[in-house]
Amino acid sequence: MIHVVLYEPEIPGNTGNIIRTCMATGSILHLIEPLGFMMDEKHLRRAGMDYAKQVDIRIHKNWEDFVAKNPADHYFYMTRYGKKAPSMFDFTKETEDIYLVLGKESTGIDKAILKGHLETCMRLPMVANARSLNLSNCAAIIVYEVLRQLDYPNLSATEQLKGEDFLETLELDGPLR
Repeated sequence: MIHVVLYEPEIPGNTGNIIRTCMATGSILHLIEPLGFMMDEKHLRRAGMDYAKQVDIRIHKNWEDFVAKNPADHYFYMTRYGKKAPSMFDFTKETEDIYLVLGKESTGIDKAILKGHLETCMRLPMVANARSLNLSNCAAIIVYEVLRQLDYPNLSATEQLKGEDFLETLELDGPLR
């Protein structure tokens, strides 16, 4: 099971997008307070659409509360200070749930937390003068890297809502839309 952990997220639109990613991938979402928004905020609802109802969202009072409720051998941290790309980690060797921790938009994950876990800190490779990508983009990239390595367990590779053969059977009566 993949767990996406947002350390003190500040922007509701980013969290809404991550809710959508978690729904599409069957991941659990952990939100560590304080949050920079209310969970019923309009921007969160719009970005997350109706997916929030279909996602296991767990809210924790602080980092210590999260760790106490989610003991793991280690967590994987997405940070601009990481020295390894996500592809350098072999997620197929993980025998327990995988926890992917991402920090708040303004300052990231608390540096004291990162300093104690340098071996599981990762950074998305980018040009030298770029600090970071958008939080929801980072979350989607790392979740899909884990899923790629695991060969997308329990996920459909074909369209299911309109049917696997939708395009093959599509009748075109006018301009393409």
